[in-house]
Amino acid sequence: MSDSPGAVRRAGLYAGAYLGPFGGGIAVAMLPELGGTFGVSPGAASASLTAYMLPFALVMLASGTLGERWGRSRTVVVGYLVYAAATVGCLLAPTWETFLVARAGQGVANAFTTPLLLAALAGAVEPSRLGRALGWFGSLQSAGQTSAPLVGGLAAEVDWRLAFAVLGVVALVLAAIGVPTEENAAEARPRPTLRSAWRSDVVRAGVVAAIGFGCLGGLGFLVALRLQDAFALDAGPRGLALTGLGIAGILTARLIGGGVDRLGPRRCVVIGALTGAVLLVGVGLAPAVWLVVACWTLAGVPSQLILVGVNTLVLGSGGGNAGGAVSVVQALRFVGSSATPAAVPPIYHADPLAGFLVPAALLAVVVPVALPRPRPGAADPDRP
Repeated sequence: MSDSPGAVRRAGLYAGAYLGPFGGGIAVAMLPELGGTFGVSPGAASASLTAYMLPFALVMLASGTLGERWGRSRTVVVGYLVYAAATVGCLLAPTWETFLVARAGQGVANAFTTPLLLAALAGAVEPSRLGRALGWFGSLQSAGQTSAPLVGGLAAEVDWRLAFAVLGVVALVLAAIGVPTEENAAEARPRPTLRSAWRSDVVRAGVVAAIGFGCLGGLGFLVALRLQDAFALDAGPRGLALTGLGIAGILTARLIGGGVDRLGPRRCVVIGALTGAVLLVGVGLAPAVWLVVACWTLAGVPSQLILVGVNTLVLGSGGGNAGGAVSVVQALRFVGSSATPAAVPPIYHADPLAGFLVPAALLAVVVPVALPRPRPGAADPDRP
């Protein structure tokens, strides 16, 4: 019974993992309704996605370090409260510009919660079970990203504001729950600096995350183009096919996390990169729709192997400023995912197969080379 509050707070960590990507993607399926409410076109309404994601990625370059300075628990609670206030701003926004500002507020608030939740999770579990815990965290992030368009679309059938009302309530509940606190108080640790987060090994891990996320999970739009161009698949079936990657990641969370704990994060990242490269080639070469969908669905496993492996590598390195380090990695991860839609389509339109071969080559060649090596004197997480 005495550990009941701690168990609730640990559950809150995983709920927070779901809230971030869910809130970011909630507007995807309600763009026509948002446009109708504020008098803008559905195309212009897509700015609500950028308004959330751009501040989220940019602020994360420093938010983890700032949160470690201010205290994880305090920062996460305030972040949830700001998120709830920004959500109310979305609900009550009188103009489109006000709505976009409120969406940016949500993104900034989320930048102060996600990396610190990861750091708090690392401090709340045994090192030998860190991979499994991060596997569950990653699976719930995938679940949030996958389910957001569905829930948002269903809510918009009645009133798009319902989805935002739920977001606000959930953020308030999570603020009330808080996060687990470590036995060694934050005051006992030296105040972290930005330099301590921007270590060479952290930046290298961020490059791996950027390539891994951008060249696997971030290629959903390219798979949709291939399904349309090569097989004339309609929008509904295309959308259904794309959910396979997220579902595979969710269903294999325990297996992936356990594999990271047993094999070590570096080995799992390399396995994920090489396997993902093979599956991308399969997506580009597959002669039938079912084979494209199968390869894309299976790619959810290596995608999670890379993500969980990188997070475990950074959080288990013992380099200090865990929140700041994982914040930098997550920021670079989203930079990679945002760069992919700009960089890959010209290659695809010049040669559809090359559109998949180039990302596959980046995974197979750059990821193993870019992986950080153990720091001198630090424990190697790949060795028992």
